[in-house]
Amino acid sequence: MSLSGALSNAISGLTAATRSAQIVSSNMANSMTDGYGRRDVELQSQDARGGGVKVLGTVRHRQPALVAEMRDANSNQAAQETISTFQKKLEQLVGTPDLASSLTARMARFEAALVSAISRPDLSGRLDQVVREASSISESLNTTSQGIQDMRVAADRKIHSAVELLNTKLSQVQELNVQIAGGSTAKRDVSALVDYRESLITEIASFVPVKEMQRPNQGIALYTQGGALLLDGAAAEISYTNAHTIVPHMTIDAGHLSGIAINGVDISLSAQNSPLRGGELAALFQIRDDLAVNAQSELDALARDLTERLQAPGLDPTLAPGSPGLFTDAGTLFEASNEVGIARRITVNQIVDPDQGGASWHLRDGFGAATIGSVGDASLLQAFSTSFNASQSLSSGSFSAQSASASDLASLVAGKFGAQRLSAEQDLTFAAVRAAETKQFLLNDGVDSDQEMQKLMQIEQAYAANARVLQTVDDMMNVLMGAIG
Repeated sequence: MSLSGALSNAISGLTAATRSAQIVSSNMANSMTDGYGRRDVELQSQDARGGGVKVLGTVRHRQPALVAEMRDANSNQAAQETISTFQKKLEQLVGTPDLASSLTARMARFEAALVSAISRPDLSGRLDQVVREASSISESLNTTSQGIQDMRVAADRKIHSAVELLNTKLSQVQELNVQIAGGSTAKRDVSALVDYRESLITEIASFVPVKEMQRPNQGIALYTQGGALLLDGAAAEISYTNAHTIVPHMTIDAGHLSGIAINGVDISLSAQNSPLRGGELAALFQIRDDLAVNAQSELDALARDLTERLQAPGLDPTLAPGSPGLFTDAGTLFEASNEVGIARRITVNQIVDPDQGGASWHLRDGFGAATIGSVGDASLLQAFSTSFNASQSLSSGSFSAQSASASDLASLVAGKFGAQRLSAEQDLTFAAVRAAETKQFLLNDGVDSDQEMQKLMQIEQAYAANARVLQTVDDMMNVLMGAIG
């Protein structure tokens, strides 16, 4: 081999070693960076030119199947976190039985106040206590109902924010596709751009589970797992209109609330058939249009049952037809046809409420009584207590096929909310474990620090060997020049 050939081989070896060292350093520095794909230098021998090595480019190692599994697991975890948070807040609104502020505790105190008033109907303090406990129940139902609607509004706003974020991220992926394709055509290293694109797609997948399809020059197309096109060349435009306020009767089926449109085409939001099913976005719609609506329905069924029990015809002989009983629908007689939202509107009849200008003796003498009657007569109070505790067929809600007292129904509703919270937490635990394990699998397939250190040692040895060749060639050239001189 000539000296020039040896010199050329050594220089190419130094170049390859330098590039390899850069790649190993990048791998080590990003060993814990999400979305980073391990790199290797692709080398080729230059036998036709007398030896040496040529750097062809950088190879990025990433298993698409593991990445897809990780995205699906993260998407499911985000959805379960959203639902679990809702169920936890819902249970807190109603309260657990061990709390004095819970709905069931308030019902128990109302029942106890009635019993106390029956034993001494002549004591106005005990009658006042019945009114206070009744007000406590109505206030609890009002607060819980408003809390449910607040969570629907919050979900609606998050949907709007998610749609804006999705449009932004899809546009960024579209731009990266163009840059990556251009770099690939020009034989440039586009690994960093591919890493960034992968991280963007992972963010998108937390809201909407996606499938990634390969296109020429390292381009990709994105589809939802339900089959909707999000990106193929151009990014899809997702549109949504948020509501400024939501009340119980407002539903998407009635046209009061917005759905999702992709490129101007409305899509189904059914939990089973929606193209957007499975991620946080679907969970937000589930809260707004399903879970919260069902929770409101249960509260309304409870408020209806309570109101109808204490305004039943014949219960109070002094009550004129069309007049409300102890509990009212915003001050008027409750009508079964107007059940939606009654938990938000239920109030105590102002006739018996001293805070509203009424008098509690009407509980004893009748809502239609013009004057105070016999202070020892507890018959009306006893009728209220009997009706409150009577096991009767329920008219609405998920327990409508059963018979229960007012307190029992409150316990059933609170128990249902608690069971839903527990189930959601169990689903979240499973989703979190799956996401953690999937991430670990991906990390195991990523950068191995020990292997990278071994590579670095080999690179150092190769660098030193090529440097030694250069030094030897230099020494030989000096000897030759000295001999000539």
